[in-house]
Amino acid sequence: MKFSENWLRELVDVQADRAELAHALTMAGLEVEELTPLGEGLDGVVVAEIIGAEKHPQADRLQVCKVDAGQADPLTIVCGAPNARAGLKVPLAMVGAKLPGGIAIKAAKLRGVESFGMLCSAKELGIDTDASGLLELPADAPVGKSLADYLGLPDASIELKLTPNRPDCLGLVGLAHDVAALFGSAAKVPAPAEVRVTGEARRGIRLEAGKDAPRYLGRIVEGIDPAARTPLWLAERLRRAGLRPIGAVVDVTNYVMLELGQPMHAFDNDTLEGDLVVRHARAGERLKLLDGSEATLDQGFVLIADEKKALAVAGVMGGYDSRVTDATRNVLLESAHFAPAAIMGRARKLGLHTDASHRFERGVDPELPRRALERATGLLLAIAGGKAGPVLVAENLADLPQPSAVVLRRARLKRVLGVEVADAEVARIFTALGMRVETQVDGWRITAPSSRFDIEREEDLIEEVARVFGYDNIPTATPSGALSLAIEPEARIGELALREQLAARGYFEAVNLSFVSAELLARWGLAGQGVPLANPLSADLAVMRPSLLPGLVEALRHNRARQQERVRLFEVARVFGAGDPPVETPSLAIVACGSARAEQWGEPSRALDFFDLKGDLDALLAWGGEPQRWAVHADGLPSWLHPGRGARLSRDGVTAGYLGALHPQLAKALDLGPDVHVLELQLAPLLARRLPRARPVPRFPTVRRDLAVDVPETVSWSQIEQAVRRTLGERLGELRLFDRYSGKGVEAGRKSLAMGLILQDASRTLTDDDADRCVREAIAALEQSCKAKLRG
Repeated sequence: MKFSENWLRELVDVQADRAELAHALTMAGLEVEELTPLGEGLDGVVVAEIIGAEKHPQADRLQVCKVDAGQADPLTIVCGAPNARAGLKVPLAMVGAKLPGGIAIKAAKLRGVESFGMLCSAKELGIDTDASGLLELPADAPVGKSLADYLGLPDASIELKLTPNRPDCLGLVGLAHDVAALFGSAAKVPAPAEVRVTGEARRGIRLEAGKDAPRYLGRIVEGIDPAARTPLWLAERLRRAGLRPIGAVVDVTNYVMLELGQPMHAFDNDTLEGDLVVRHARAGERLKLLDGSEATLDQGFVLIADEKKALAVAGVMGGYDSRVTDATRNVLLESAHFAPAAIMGRARKLGLHTDASHRFERGVDPELPRRALERATGLLLAIAGGKAGPVLVAENLADLPQPSAVVLRRARLKRVLGVEVADAEVARIFTALGMRVETQVDGWRITAPSSRFDIEREEDLIEEVARVFGYDNIPTATPSGALSLAIEPEARIGELALREQLAARGYFEAVNLSFVSAELLARWGLAGQGVPLANPLSADLAVMRPSLLPGLVEALRHNRARQQERVRLFEVARVFGAGDPPVETPSLAIVACGSARAEQWGEPSRALDFFDLKGDLDALLAWGGEPQRWAVHADGLPSWLHPGRGARLSRDGVTAGYLGALHPQLAKALDLGPDVHVLELQLAPLLARRLPRARPVPRFPTVRRDLAVDVPETVSWSQIEQAVRRTLGERLGELRLFDRYSGKGVEAGRKSLAMGLILQDASRTLTDDDADRCVREAIAALEQSCKAKLRG
């Protein structure tokens, strides 16, 4: 919500300067996001008229202008603006003036011609961003008058960052009530005035959208002057609110929206055929919108139509063919109430965000349409003339929201705030906010105005008292009472410890949105696995992620595109699977690319590979104390993993994650190199930890036996390790793999693995026969389960 400070001060007396006003608004929950001073330091800038303009004798793009500034003699000024012409009223900075940008105006000679001042654009004056030409003033602007006085400057453009529960402050009148309550004054809201009906034009209105559109008002104004110009005061208020003046009719509807908070629309009445019909769109129905885009609608959209065609998407944007043009003489003004649920998400579905949808999605006062229509009619008649027809009304009263009273208990208010607020102050606050107050024995019975959708329960009323009374006036007290500390389970590694461990291993934590685009998931082969959102923020954030990797790899890609060759990221967050409600699974994802080590001199540089990432994984698994329960498999890989450099991870035979290089086709589609390696793992099995148990130091020595076997290439070390451990049990203290060989002397498709068996018995010293028996049992188990052959 953006508005002019001077406009607000006209609606409410505020005995505070600009900084105090901004601070009070922010502390009351109406955060001032941006405050831009306008037109400060314009001493020496006056309204002037160009009475002559000739081409500069020595410059093609310059003109020598004779300018009347209200002095005895015209001034000679050299100007390069493309719109400089005789008869134009413009701002003139006199010699000696200093403009907001720090430009000091002096007499100067430009290409041999003396110039005594400067004709200014809006940007040079600090009142707008338009620098395309001179600021054109109305033809009736008084020559010689101070520009600041003429434009009502200085002023400020204030932009509020409103929370969704305060749509009533999306209009200056609603905001004025809050400001009045904050500063102990009263809002000076003009009383609604009915316009005298002088025309007879009518058009029927039919409501066919049920509770989605329970109230629709219209009025036909005939014979307006299409060439009528928007008055300067109205155009300036629009401009300072961030809206570009377009034409009298559109400017009036925009002005009423800013003033009252009621979005309106104007149709060219001559383009309409028959009655207006407020209905739901038909599946596949198409409409060309005001911005020239073509919208394809479905039954979730509410449509304004006539007997033959669609005219506008209700609460979002009007149609192109029924728009008001420079030739329009007869207009139909629309002012309606649409249910927030009927408009919510519709603009985003069309890739739009309009002032109307922003307001209707949050809720507009259902009692505003009549008042807004009368206000817009009065302004339009004053600016462009014409004859106003009767107000056309169609409404379903049973579908309109009804205000209800909420009880606020005095004791509850004191208990929640921790401070006693005087009864008179409580009554003043609610009255200033436009609420009806009834005093009861133990508190108050409050009825909020129809514009306050957010007042539903006692806590809402307490919040109103707190923010207007002032959070600074509520004492800070340390809470008392016994606090119960959550006990961290010993059988689980904490997530914070996991993050610290990964950071210690050189990874940076990333935090991504939980939403991704369906297109990105399709690239990963995950189409249909995510949970689609009913009301997405945008098309790029339309699906809840089924995996952390698509978003994390995008973060890696963005870093690579910004000259970061070595990237190591991790994320600990939830993924979402289909279900009712969706299934949330805490997960860990890691992505890495570039060199295996940071730049150093201790060893030759080499690219990161599968085993580097697996080494980090092994360190995490060993941290849980039971690495033997984990296994690595070459089968069952997802489509996004490299088939020859990927692995499936399991714990106790249950798949828990995947590890490896990205599939070359996916890496190419994402514009990444072949060196990107990824890991995704469920958190629950990773963080499970074996409770440490003390045991005596072994009294008897260990015995080592080495053996070498050749096995098929498809047999993994984890299969061999599990087979040996399962066979030897507690007699096997440690199993060490110290050599791998394939080539001459080994059959094709097989590999040779050499391992050391560290044997020990807790009750006696193992003999050579015991050790040899263990070796024979291990070989037999490997021959049976892994097709191993003992090498000589």
